[in-house]
Amino acid sequence: MKKTLFIIASMLLVFAGVAMGQTAKSVLDKCAATISAKEGIQANFTMQSAQYSNVSGTIAVKGKKFRASTPQATMWFDGTTQWTYLKKNNEVSVVTPTEAQLQAINPYNFINMYKKGFKYTMNTTAAAYNVHLTSTNAKRKVQEIFITVDKKSYAPTEVKMLQGQKWTTFTISNLKKASLADDAFRFNSKEFPSAEVIDLR
Repeated sequence: MKKTLFIIASMLLVFAGVAMGQTAKSVLDKCAATISAKEGIQANFTMQSAQYSNVSGTIAVKGKKFRASTPQATMWFDGTTQWTYLKKNNEVSVVTPTEAQLQAINPYNFINMYKKGFKYTMNTTAAAYNVHLTSTNAKRKVQEIFITVDKKSYAPTEVKMLQGQKWTTFTISNLKKASLADDAFRFNSKEFPSAEVIDLR
């Protein structure tokens, strides 16, 4: 009898875990749909990071493309190439970024990652869903991600990720749809005629 109860309890825990995973994924699917508006979105963000720095700025996203602006720098990513303009040095570096590099500078990059290679768990509060993603690959650069999703809008309000042993947290606000041209996600040399371009690809 005890063995039977143990088996039943174990099965219930497994089914509960599966159901929770499905629920967490459905929340992330709705969140991804919210920030994947065909015309694009814009938002304000604050990044707190021991590895990089603490900065605030604005971000625009359209599919895999993004543009992030802070008082110190502007970054453009057109889906393949990333340009980073540093105001202090008047320099533009050009790279083909890795997944980890994109995640470190784009709080919305999780929408291109979560469907493969992560396990899901979730808890809720009165106002938000709190989703925890854990990588199933120990060699992956991003091992954990916590995503806070607003219950009413399904917009992400916080994204916290672990790379190595260091956490980076993005707080996101004022998210809204915007009509963005593809050119907005590429560096335009005419706007920075004196900048030195350093191609690191």
